[in-house]
Amino acid sequence: MQRSRMRTISLAVAVVAGAVASAFMVAPFLASLTGALVLAILAYPLHQWIERHIGRSGLAATVSVMAVVVLVALPAAFMVERLVHQSIVGANYIQSELKSGIALPRVLHRFPLLAPAIDRLAQQTDLPALITSVVRELSRMGVSVVRDSLVQVIGFVLTFYFLFYFLRDRDEILLRLRGVLPLSESDATFLFRRIADTVEATMYGTLVVSAIQGALGGLMFWILGLPAPVMWGVLMGILSFVPILGSFIIWVPGAFVLLLNGEWESALILLAWGALVVGTIDNLLRPILIGDKLKLHTITAFIAIVGGIIVFGATGFFLGPMIATCTIALASVWRRQESAVEASAQINAGDEPPLF
Repeated sequence: MQRSRMRTISLAVAVVAGAVASAFMVAPFLASLTGALVLAILAYPLHQWIERHIGRSGLAATVSVMAVVVLVALPAAFMVERLVHQSIVGANYIQSELKSGIALPRVLHRFPLLAPAIDRLAQQTDLPALITSVVRELSRMGVSVVRDSLVQVIGFVLTFYFLFYFLRDRDEILLRLRGVLPLSESDATFLFRRIADTVEATMYGTLVVSAIQGALGGLMFWILGLPAPVMWGVLMGILSFVPILGSFIIWVPGAFVLLLNGEWESALILLAWGALVVGTIDNLLRPILIGDKLKLHTITAFIAIVGGIIVFGATGFFLGPMIATCTIALASVWRRQESAVEASAQINAGDEPPLF
């Protein structure tokens, strides 16, 4: 008995140590694995349709991965390249306006009451030098993106590499997970369904919020007479979809350009609209939409999303809600099992003969 207990303890320690070591080994690939898992869940209906028509699982998975690359990766790469380019162009325009010495007198002439304050600010702050440093920083970021592009490419390649096997071997992976998890088949199916619901709710809820933000931002650009409101609205919607980034990358420089052109009221309106309407929708509507789908309280959904981003970075946008829903699902399974044990104990106690 003593030897058996020691073996059990040693085995448990070895399993825990292996799990910890495995976690450290998986950590560098966490972003790629999470991205592949999210894409596999979202692309699985498409993969099923392709597999029904092709028949061969390996070829079907290859075609599905290529379809995802065309639909997701190429547009994302083009958007990032355009965004970096437009940021540098816009910063150079602002820099030239300030260096020309026309922008500041234009603002002072339009608002003479603010002239003393603006003049004092201009004396205390070297605006051209500040903008020059901003341009230099944006250029450095662009160079950094190019320099780190190899790392990004490797991450993307790994994501689609994992995606191929997640699609091709989905049934085998789920079967092996069912064998490892200390859950019944119905409880494991319940857990997997909750994970899929979490990914779908996070993605589709974010799509709705991004569309609303882009529409509201583009509408204000059109009302204020800024150029290409449809294009900027679409870009704001795309940026609001990306974790950590946001539509403010568009409307803040737009407000600054309006200010340089002497349109002080329009600049304030755009800033207020972006901060109080567009930004607030992201913080309020996203947790509500995701929480309703997952049957989570709005506060729980908010903490899961924001806390996940803080802890895991951009990957936490999906990992946070998944961890929260998995924990709640496992707690539900545990509570159900405990209730079944208590009910069985009460039935057994009821079958025993009375003591007296």
